[in-house]
Amino acid sequence: MPLGTLDRTPPPFFRQGPSALSKLMLFSALALFLMVADARFQVTKPLRMALATTLYPVQWLAMQPVMWPQGGGNYFQSLRSAQTAEELARQKLGALSQRANQVDQLTLENTRLRKLLELRDRVTTSAQAARVLYDAADPYTRKIIIDKGLVDGVAAGSPVLDESGVLGQVTRVYPAVSEVTLVIDRDQAIPVLNARTGARGVAFGEVAAHAGTLELRFMSANADVQVGDVLTTSGVDGVYPPGLPVAKIEKVERRVDSAFARIYCTPLALVEGTAYVMVLKPVADQVAARPPLEPPAAPQKKGRLK
Repeated sequence: MPLGTLDRTPPPFFRQGPSALSKLMLFSALALFLMVADARFQVTKPLRMALATTLYPVQWLAMQPVMWPQGGGNYFQSLRSAQTAEELARQKLGALSQRANQVDQLTLENTRLRKLLELRDRVTTSAQAARVLYDAADPYTRKIIIDKGLVDGVAAGSPVLDESGVLGQVTRVYPAVSEVTLVIDRDQAIPVLNARTGARGVAFGEVAAHAGTLELRFMSANADVQVGDVLTTSGVDGVYPPGLPVAKIEKVERRVDSAFARIYCTPLALVEGTAYVMVLKPVADQVAARPPLEPPAAPQKKGRLK
């Protein structure tokens, strides 16, 4: 073969197709056509849905390494927030419970004070309100201490009432406080009147067999006394005004071998739970003093006859 007939140009390393510029223009036009067609006719929507459904498991698996730490952090953060909220709720519940207890206590005190004021309007003698400070330290007596004393005009022997009835009597007075012996004290006695029959008697304080009660003594075995009778002050002792409620008869025991009946009474006053009381002046202090008796005139002596 003659040497002049051979192609001396090197063969291309890759087979070349269309030029890069023509490919760019073609694909740009195709992309523009697809965008216009998708915007106008939604031609690629089914394809996108199919691809999204097919690729969702792959996306889910790919996101798990990121979701697990985030989920764990959110769990502990939510647990901490829930514990904090629970603690705040417990504190708020405790505060509301304490406030509810205070409201109940204040409501009870207001009710008792209203009744005490109503009783004060019915009592004709002068009175003043007092607050119970504490019970006396002696366990063998039934006494309380109130916040009124000599500077407030309280005198020994003054009757003490609460909203329900006679509570006791002032037995010792100090400058700022006073000691009140309750009606259920074993050394206390109060003249009473049966409101149903009008029979008088004397109620004595606490007895060994029935703690916290009174006993109506020296009533004959055949006396007209029934369970439920109300005893009021008779006013004959010069201390208590007449007509104040004292106790209610709880039990009557009549024995053949005894001339007197055993009558037990429940005090109407709150001897173990009162907070406010009313102190009256003794009836004897309001009664005018008895005028002094005039000495009898000396008999005239008859003169001697001379």
